[in-house]
Amino acid sequence: MEKNAKIYVAGHRGMVGSAIYRKLIATGYTNVITRSSSELDLRNQQDVIDFFESEKPEYVFLAAAKVGGIVANNTYRADFLYENLCIQNNVIQQAHKAGVKKLMFLGSSCIYPKLAPQPLKEEYLLTGLLEETNEPYAIAKIAGIKMADAYRAQYGCNFISVMPTNLYGYNDNYHPQNSHVLPALIRKFHEAKVNGSPEVTIWGSGSPMREFLFADDLADACYFLMQNFNEAGFVNIGTGHDLTIKDLALLIKKIIGFEGALIFDSSKPDGTPRKLMDVSKLNALGWKHKIELEEGIQLAYKDFLAKHI
Repeated sequence: MEKNAKIYVAGHRGMVGSAIYRKLIATGYTNVITRSSSELDLRNQQDVIDFFESEKPEYVFLAAAKVGGIVANNTYRADFLYENLCIQNNVIQQAHKAGVKKLMFLGSSCIYPKLAPQPLKEEYLLTGLLEETNEPYAIAKIAGIKMADAYRAQYGCNFISVMPTNLYGYNDNYHPQNSHVLPALIRKFHEAKVNGSPEVTIWGSGSPMREFLFADDLADACYFLMQNFNEAGFVNIGTGHDLTIKDLALLIKKIIGFEGALIFDSSKPDGTPRKLMDVSKLNALGWKHKIELEEGIQLAYKDFLAKHI
């Protein structure tokens, strides 16, 4: 990507899109364009047609999506399927029509079968049934990957797809009910420390294992793959390492300085036992994560203190 190329980052206000935007600016790109959802409704076909015809971006990072936790995914099943299909259908089709040189579509780890072997290899896609609670979102993301491949096969478009693991970092969501496990624990331990609580209760047994990637590392990987990957299919992006929720909680407890006890509420669901990414394809291409978990949590906690306290 030339430094003066016109690059459109869709979803630049989210955690992922904002990290990609920061990476491009820091690397010296001078013509990065964005639109907030109030300025451009990506679900509206005519609005997207008008945008691509007037702006004519040369490169596109498609990081815009309707996202949420397990409750939102399961409650608004029709909305998650319809709106995500609309967003990606409109952007991918118009990127083709406008002659975009390259587009990157970002998926989600929920695309893999619920009972896929560990670690998750790219070829496990569509080899089994999906997790029921987030099936509509997963179906939309799988459709996006297949759509990028179909435009490559039929029209010769250089459209690629990537599949990030669990993410955290700057501009994360710390909502008490709707946030993911890592930011939820940061908030929970911080509030317990401030309030002098004797203990913190954590959902589940603490035994499920999860992998976490700092969002700025994801942005670095996305930038790297835009320069170096030009194939059908998709690439997993992660660290290739995971830890138990209990060990994650102990690490966050240490970083925040909470002195109380941990209580695990086994009456609450654990979710999938393990979701570890196989990142051998990405590593073989020449990219590896830089920010280890402890350093990343320290950075995320500083961001939480700056924006939410």
